[in-house]
Amino acid sequence: MSRTQWTIHGENVVDENRHIRLSTVDIELPDGVKFTQYVIRMPRCAMTLVLNDSREILLMYRHRFIIDRWVWELPGGYVDGVEDVAAAAAREVEEETGWRPKSMEHLVTYQPSIGSLDQPQEIFLARGADLTDTPPDVNEAEDIRWISLADALVMIDRGEIIGAATVVAVYRALSLEGW
Repeated sequence: MSRTQWTIHGENVVDENRHIRLSTVDIELPDGVKFTQYVIRMPRCAMTLVLNDSREILLMYRHRFIIDRWVWELPGGYVDGVEDVAAAAAREVEEETGWRPKSMEHLVTYQPSIGSLDQPQEIFLARGADLTDTPPDVNEAEDIRWISLADALVMIDRGEIIGAATVVAVYRALSLEGW
């Protein structure tokens, strides 16, 4: 099979800071059509699906101002520079929820919107967690709860869980052998 690639004729940075790089890229398709595409590059993110012995997952209820909705999500956030990705995922769980994961194993890596956005998303599975003495960050969530995997599926259907990382993590966890 012959593979044809798009030709990149140049990239112009529109804005850049430590959280985002927005640019326009001049592209030529294999048939000669040319256009300009906006491209967003963001740092790697690490999220954790924390699972307890009762097959419940740790979720956070938070407002997402961009879509102006209250939703349930996994804890997670940006990986800082050269920080170990699993360590970043565990750190985010503790900072955002007050729970410290007992173990960390890689669950899945994906890109949420590869047509315009480059932002690797890494999801980890933690089997169990210990409650710490450190209260969760008040700016992160309105509520933190253990919710059964079965209920999480229903919440996806009802539109209460809509974030790609949480949806991917729930379905990936359910696909594991023996679940």
